[in-house]
Amino acid sequence: MSSNVDAVIIGAGAAGLMCALTAAQRGRKIVLLDHSAKLAEKIRISGGGRCNFTNLDVKPEHFISSNPDFCRSALARYTPRHFTDMLDLHGIAYQEKTLGQLFCDEGSEAIITLLRNQCEEAGVRRMMNCEIESVASCKGGEAGFNIKTARGAYTAKSLVVATGGLSIPKTGATPFGYHIAEQFGIPISKLKPGLVPLSVVPDDWKPYAELTGVSLDVSVSVGKQSFRENMLVTHRGLSGPAILQISSYWQHGQVLHINLLPELDMEAVLTEHHTNQKLMSNFLTQWMPKNFADAWCEQNIDNKPIKQYNEKQRKAIAEKLHDWQVTPSGTLGYTKAEVTCGGVDTRALSSKTMECNTVPGLYFIGEVLDVTGQLGGYNFQWAWASGHAAGEAI
Repeated sequence: MSSNVDAVIIGAGAAGLMCALTAAQRGRKIVLLDHSAKLAEKIRISGGGRCNFTNLDVKPEHFISSNPDFCRSALARYTPRHFTDMLDLHGIAYQEKTLGQLFCDEGSEAIITLLRNQCEEAGVRRMMNCEIESVASCKGGEAGFNIKTARGAYTAKSLVVATGGLSIPKTGATPFGYHIAEQFGIPISKLKPGLVPLSVVPDDWKPYAELTGVSLDVSVSVGKQSFRENMLVTHRGLSGPAILQISSYWQHGQVLHINLLPELDMEAVLTEHHTNQKLMSNFLTQWMPKNFADAWCEQNIDNKPIKQYNEKQRKAIAEKLHDWQVTPSGTLGYTKAEVTCGGVDTRALSSKTMECNTVPGLYFIGEVLDVTGQLGGYNFQWAWASGHAAGEAI
């Protein structure tokens, strides 16, 4: 026997919780289902447990999508201020870190507890550790959906898919949401790991592999996209905020252009010091760790005292320092990725409600969609905004 409800939401992460509490506060009868035993595991581990829950500077250009204008409506109607107002109302403290990033003083558990309590107060029925056996449209021309689970069946006017992407499998990530989209004929754009470390062919990377943990302030670019943040050397390649950012834009075979000294004009610096007797590698330790300077010089130039270079050679060295070119062999995959790029094609959905154009009552929200935020709280803001949009509609 099925229980009749207004909506079933599959996925009790950030987007699903926001959608559930928004709809329930409007008087809707909501059931929230998740196959995981733990609630909102991605929120729990985010920001090293501190939860970078949004960013003060949220703009559409901070998101990647094959349909870039889709995110505008939801982001405009549920802003970072709306979320911080909710935190303020419940006495949850937070602070701004670098680049507009907001972190919770009490850690991610405070955010999870708030969302859970809000859902419970609004009457959301939540079922964790609940395997979904099948999803189907109601028969006989009746609007709605039948959802069979290992813990009972539901008939709902609306079905909201908030199952996330493929990133961080240990949090329970699965392709289930994409399978539902395919079942109902909704296209999926190409999937790939995003915000992920990049690897380099071991033989090519051998000179740098022992420098694991070395960090440099760099500007890294691919095509027209560029980021200025820290880069971290790893035994397999490159990581750190600058690399994670660019990874979402990088395509296999593309070269990374890395400016190792973005604040300097090295041609001018080397010209000024053209009589200096220091080895180039030792001279560069003013701005970068010595072990990195040694390895970089050994691989990229004829390392000798600065006074021994002529003008042409100094110019060539400066160009290499401002454009160190590295060709990654790939990424470290979904296990190390923070997000999934690509997803349910948003051209098949209403940007106002997140409802499918061809399947009335079917909604997709959060990471399962082809909307991917940059590093810095943007993906959580998309979860809140898209979840709120659907919660206002169902």
